[in-house]
Amino acid sequence: MVQHTAASLKVIVFRLMDKEYAVPVNEVQSIEKVMPLTRVPNTPSYVKGVINLRGIITPILSLRERFEMVKGQEDEHTRIIITTLEEYTVGLIVDAAKDVLDLDIQAIEPQPEVFGTVEAEYISGVAKVDNRLIVLLDLKKVLNSAKSDVDQYA
Repeated sequence: MVQHTAASLKVIVFRLMDKEYAVPVNEVQSIEKVMPLTRVPNTPSYVKGVINLRGIITPILSLRERFEMVKGQEDEHTRIIITTLEEYTVGLIVDAAKDVLDLDIQAIEPQPEVFGTVEAEYISGVAKVDNRLIVLLDLKKVLNSAKSDVDQYA
């Protein structure tokens, strides 16, 4: 369920390459600094491994690699966004977690026909905020498409 009032949607904004993306804040459990991962053999390249986060084994995915973007270098801004959907917890490696915004529902437009490198099926809309263009991800579709790849390790 998306957390929003009648006029706004609260989201976490993060960066991948030179674009800004967002997911509803109610789907985010926490934002963590990058930590050592335990690699899991025979998984897709975007499944970076698992971590033990407060007693819960959590699979970690690289969103850059999931969306077939150029592989990036981790730095002091790189974060892992811990998300939970329907009792399923997964961490998403992003270039930087930027801020929390209340998006005006009226500012959210439907997904464009073609949008850069992210497959259109993963986009729920695009919001214009001042001079920024923020792509809203449909986290359920992103995670469901990857779920079968990581289910056996969660």
